[in-house]
Amino acid sequence: MTPFFPPCAGSQLRLGLGGAPLGNLFVAVSDDDARALVDAAWASGCRTFDTAPHYGHGLSERRLGDALRSHPRDDFVLSSKVGRLLRPDAAAPRAQHGYVDILPFNQSWDFSAAGTRRSVEDSLQRLGLSRLDVAYVHDPDAASHGARAPEVLRQVIDETLPALQQLKKEGLLRAIGLGTNDVAVVLQVLNEAELDVLMLAGRYSLLDHSALPDLLPQCVARGVRIALGGVFNSGILATGTREGRATFNYAPAAQEWLERTAQIEAVCEAHAVPLRAAALQFPLAHPAVDIVMLGARKEAEWDDAQAMLRQPIAPEFWAALRAQGLLPAGAPTP
Repeated sequence: MTPFFPPCAGSQLRLGLGGAPLGNLFVAVSDDDARALVDAAWASGCRTFDTAPHYGHGLSERRLGDALRSHPRDDFVLSSKVGRLLRPDAAAPRAQHGYVDILPFNQSWDFSAAGTRRSVEDSLQRLGLSRLDVAYVHDPDAASHGARAPEVLRQVIDETLPALQQLKKEGLLRAIGLGTNDVAVVLQVLNEAELDVLMLAGRYSLLDHSALPDLLPQCVARGVRIALGGVFNSGILATGTREGRATFNYAPAAQEWLERTAQIEAVCEAHAVPLRAAALQFPLAHPAVDIVMLGARKEAEWDDAQAMLRQPIAPEFWAALRAQGLLPAGAPTP
């Protein structure tokens, strides 16, 4: 299948830059450091970038647009998201939703057709660009909407996606997808609508294989290309279990995830494979996955990810994981 998301120019590493840390997720990043990161990613050949209004209430979009605007527009793929509108408020808290030192806006959910158009147009204003490559419908799931989730999903199918199709016809974007960590939501949408791409976070990783049996084969069959986020499952596959601060899905890791990760770490040690290298390389073996999106905060993290993708890993390592039941039988390996 033809990739939608380009690999890094020159190296062909299938690595893109995720923009959540550029919105000051958990800790503040200076404007200078944010610009240095994007410039370093570009210099290394990265040509796939993702952001969202949610990330710092527009801060990530502003920073990414400022860094990318001087480059030829056809040379990179840029995605943002719809579903949340930002409204100015001088009294807005400077820390919201895990982001700190954010811009003075409050969020409101809006999956209506009018809200979808406004969201795309507002994002383009913040980015200082005339089009997106991808607009993802952001977080249309039960974790975000609770009892309203079925109503939200109905609106996404009936209003949001048709509005995005119209914007696609108008040339404001090239592709439409969902940005979510909920496999069931994607499957429900695919029952009724067509998607071009998918930003799937955390549900196909070295640790969590929940997208493998149903969703990934359907994506292959229907030509839906995947940009995969959360390959470290928010931390545990980057830090390992030894420091006692491991996180899974942005919360302290439950015992089952700690135990499973510890087993993977033992195989890594036996084969001299860094855990981060295995976590980055494993999901790229699936034919539905175009690229891994890395939410780097600084240049050193970006450089490390490139090194981990280049790390040689012998077939015996993957065979050992499978033999211990740590990889499903149907999961392709590099």
